Amino acid sequence: MLPEQLSLSRPLVFFDIESTGVDVARSRIVELCGVKIHPDRSRTDFFQRFNPGLPIPPDASAIHGITDAMVADEPRFHEKLPDIIAFFSNCDLAGYNIVKFDVPLFVEELLRSGVAAIPFADARFVDCFRLWYKKSPRTLSDALRHYADEEHTNAHSAQADVEATIKVLAGQLRKHNDLAPDLGCLHDFCNEGKEVIDYAGMFARNAEGELVFTFGQNKGKRIADNYGMLEWMLLRDFPAHTKHIAKRILAGELK
Repeated sequence: MLPEQLSLSRPLVFFDIESTGVDVARSRIVELCGVKIHPDRSRTDFFQRFNPGLPIPPDASAIHGITDAMVADEPRFHEKLPDIIAFFSNCDLAGYNIVKFDVPLFVEELLRSGVAAIPFADARFVDCFRLWYKKSPRTLSDALRHYADEEHTNAHSAQADVEATIKVLAGQLRKHNDLAPDLGCLHDFCNEGKEVIDYAGMFARNAEGELVFTFGQNKGKRIADNYGMLEWMLLRDFPAHTKHIAKRILAGELK
């Protein structure tokens, strides 16, 4: 379990998602698992599979083992919103490679379901992949072997991945004395102090603090010099949260 020196001011949820694919804008969640570690070190578990409302591609099933038949009688994501919001509200988040995939996809599903306020909008993120990548880039299985001296026998099962990630973070904190056992410090270390503009990472700030694009021919260019690009993005297949931020920039709400 997590070392006592890691002080928690509020619950920390380790979570993992299995999905129909890797495209954040188009994929759907088929499995969500969370383990909530409370400040007193007690834990609460959440596990749910979902019917995504579309066929699960064979290549996705080959990775996580979940088929259409296995989720045919499961609820849709929006049907479990009250339970999901209750579990993830007022918590910090941790996981393996959650910043680039799990968090953006989670937000997309919430927005598609009509959620007006993201329940973890003020959460601090601890991404064990980023922590380990800075120390020694490998897979979750290698991380578990390295930090916990265990073999990851059920990789790509959301439950097994969450349990493995908890052990990895505990091992990282024990092994690396320069990693402060503080959620704020770990958040800053994982994210290099960068502000999260949109969860998919299409926007960022440059050294001068100006909003810039992070992709394509406009990568690094100031958004203020090309609002037409934002208008174009609103008409294309970009993640819903990215479009939401684009609208806020166009309305002058975010500068």
